[in-house]
Amino acid sequence: MFKRILVPLDTSKLAEIALPYAEELAIKLGSEVILVHVRTPTDAPANPDHRVYMSKITAEVEQRIKKSPALPPGERVKVASAIIGAPNIINHPGEEILKYAENENINLIVMATHGRTGIRRWALGSTANNIARVSKHPVLLVRANTDVPRSVHMEKILVPLDGSKPGEAVIPYIEYLVSRLKSGISLLNVVEPPYHIYPYTDGLDYYGGAGIVRVPFTEEEMKPLKETAVKYIKSVSDKLTAGGISARYEVRVGSPGEEITSVESETHPDLVVMSTHGHSGFGRWDHGSVTDKVLHQGKTPLLLIRPRKP
Repeated sequence: MFKRILVPLDTSKLAEIALPYAEELAIKLGSEVILVHVRTPTDAPANPDHRVYMSKITAEVEQRIKKSPALPPGERVKVASAIIGAPNIINHPGEEILKYAENENINLIVMATHGRTGIRRWALGSTANNIARVSKHPVLLVRANTDVPRSVHMEKILVPLDGSKPGEAVIPYIEYLVSRLKSGISLLNVVEPPYHIYPYTDGLDYYGGAGIVRVPFTEEEMKPLKETAVKYIKSVSDKLTAGGISARYEVRVGSPGEEITSVESETHPDLVVMSTHGHSGFGRWDHGSVTDKVLHQGKTPLLLIRPRKP
């Protein structure tokens, strides 16, 4: 499923924070790692700096993987690199990375959420956001900070689900990852409180027109919604458990994006896995805005899966 892993690099240390995650997945999944750098106008063919950098990083990744005690005896992980984009012109990193991923049958893109901008570097933060929004391929976004982690663990995975089929697009990926990473799964369903909406006309001289008032559901009215959510998330948990996966579940009430980041900060998972789109509507989330909130407010590496079209 993740046979070829692509890691975009902009030559900054912040971008390199994605490397340990790609290495860990490559070791555990037996994947090939491809490192790519998109040319900038200053990356002239006569200037070898970017090529020297890519060669150096490729050799370092190869050595770390080779020396990893987690690498099965006799196994070898292939590491390659490429410099993409036409020389001497302004290339758009996001477009070039996505085009390369499509042409080279990439299965997963792993990249940092921020790099360093400058005359020789991309605006990696905006590039990561753009790729996350439109990529057909799964994207693992690693939150950038000042230090590259010495070791990476993926023992605890948080999986928010909204009850929709597009939201469940993550489940085959979860089953695949857990079978190889030996992780435990925490399933989360958030019930977003609905409202009764009533028109009103009294006391509107100040505002100059009619309006509406939103009245939250009472605790009694919320009860069947919570029961339905528990029944749903338990059924998913039971199926995973029947397949030999260690799974637990939780239901919360509130704003989905805020509740997901709250659970993340409370339980400290190693990875959050979400679909990029679900169904908005009664009892379901608008996954576009929820994913966006988790992307910008969360701190845990975030694996985004785009549901396949029927």
